[in-house]
Parts: sequence; structure tokens; C-alpha cells
Amino acid sequence: MNIGTLTLPQNPDLAQRVEELATRAETHDGYAPFSEQFVVGLRDGRLGHRHLLALEDGEITGVAAVEGQTVELVVDVEHRGRGVGQALVDALPTSPQIWAHGNLPAAQALAKRNGMDVVRRLLVMAIEGRDLRAAEEASAKVEGLEICTYTESVERFGREYVEAEWLRANNEAFSWHPEQGGWDLERLHRGMEAEWFDPADVLFLWDSHGGEHSAPTMAGFHWLKWHEEDIPAFGEVYVVGLSEDYRGRGLGGPLLTAGLQRMVAKGADKVILYVEADNEPAVKAYEKLGFGTAEEHCVWAKSD
Repeated sequence: MNIGTLTLPQNPDLAQRVEELATRAETHDGYAPFSEQFVVGLRDGRLGHRHLLALEDGEITGVAAVEGQTVELVVDVEHRGRGVGQALVDALPTSPQIWAHGNLPAAQALAKRNGMDVVRRLLVMAIEGRDLRAAEEASAKVEGLEICTYTESVERFGREYVEAEWLRANNEAFSWHPEQGGWDLERLHRGMEAEWFDPADVLFLWDSHGGEHSAPTMAGFHWLKWHEEDIPAFGEVYVVGLSEDYRGRGLGGPLLTAGLQRMVAKGADKVILYVEADNEPAVKAYEKLGFGTAEEHCVWAKSD
């Protein structure tokens, strides 16, 4: 077995083979081995991901995608139990943090063999059926504030101003977050390039300060994702956040409700979201609305 290091966006034929391997793994495991950004990184060199490929007689038997210390790893279904995963781990940079999507038993065993512990847990929570319909019937109106889509906001305030406010609100809401925080305009535009992006599915909560001639402030935002490739299609609370000055004022509920209403209007009978397991206030708030935990994804690393 050989382990080769390369950048897959420079090798589109290999990238396609890796995508096919990942699809086989998802079909077998019930979980996609790569998150959205790592899937994009197979083709988009701007993300700067490196890729370690396990090769046997010209066949790709496993892949590790690397961004800094963060790693997502998959072994082809037909080659599991033969040391491919261990060979990839051995070739990783020092102190890797490895995602285990679904936290499946084989991934747990590999991590534990290498002296790793869970250092991060990400929950997928879902609401559907009657619970979803009950949640979206709540009021999304907030006195003194207005909810507008990205398209409506750009028409009124201009794209440059809207996106600057969006970045400010995002980075205030997620200053602590390893993936969502610290965004710049290039990173925002890259996210908006996704095939599924719909400007009508981005909702902004604006505070006009009572004056129609003054520049409004973005109090919060709710970026939605519509999974139309799935049958039946469903919605996702992709990112929802409040600006620093607007936290603790009960605005999160109406902003979330506005998004649920948008998804139900599109025909959703299920909506999901991702939340850090240690964010107990958020988890409890979602549970109170009717969300339940559907999946768990973990990061494994050696403890300090």
C-alpha cells in the first residue's frame, strides 16, 4: 500500500474517483464521510485542502482530506479491516483532529487505538410533522424590527452595505466558532456560490432605529438551505445568529420561526439544524420547540 499526497482540484479524474468512493461509503454507512466544505475542497483549490490517498495496484482504497489540523477520512467499503485507516492516520500531520461523521463503531475503534478522545460533539437535530407545523405557527414579528430577504435588502440598501452588515453580524455571532467565525467577503461569496444557494432563503432582521433615512443595523440573520436533491425534500437551518447588541432580547425565537415558516411554505415536512452539543442553552431551546437529536458527529484527537 502506498500513501500519496496531492491536491485533488489539480487532478479532476482522481477527484471524481474519490467522490464515487465517498458515495459508496455513504450508501453503506448511512452517513456522508465528508462535510460540505470538504466535498467542495475536492474540486475547489481556493480552500487549500491537501489529500492523502491510499493506493493499491492503482486503486484508491482510502482518502484523508486535510485542512490544517482538521481531517476527514474515509476507507472504501471493499477495503475495510485491512489497515487502510491506520495507514492514513500514520501519514497525517502531528496532532490531527479527525471528524467521525455518525461516530460509527469502526471510527471509534480506530481513534481509540491511536489514543484519541472525543474533543467535540456536533448534533444534528430535526423537527418534523405536527411538531414542525406547531412551531411555525408562532409569530415571527418583532416590534420595531423588520425581516427582509437578501434580495429585498439589496434592493433597498445596496449589496455592499448588506453584505458588510451580514459579515459583521456573522462574525459577532460566531467569534468563537472554528468554521463559521472570522469570515471575510471572499469567504461569504464562496458560500453563496453553492448550487443550492437561494437569496430568497436568506432572512435578515433589520433595525431601522425608527428613521427611514438612517442606515439600518442588522440585528440578526437566518440563512436557510433547501435539500431538494433528497426525496422528500427538506429544509435546514443552515446558519442563524444575532449581532452582539441584540442578544438576550428574545429575538432568536422569532428569527428561527421566520425560517421555519419559509421552509414550510416551500413544502418541507422536516427541518434540521446543526448545533454544538456543549451549547446546552441552545440545545434546550431547540428541544423546547420540538427538535430532537437525529445524528451525532464527533471530532477525535489526543488530549493535551
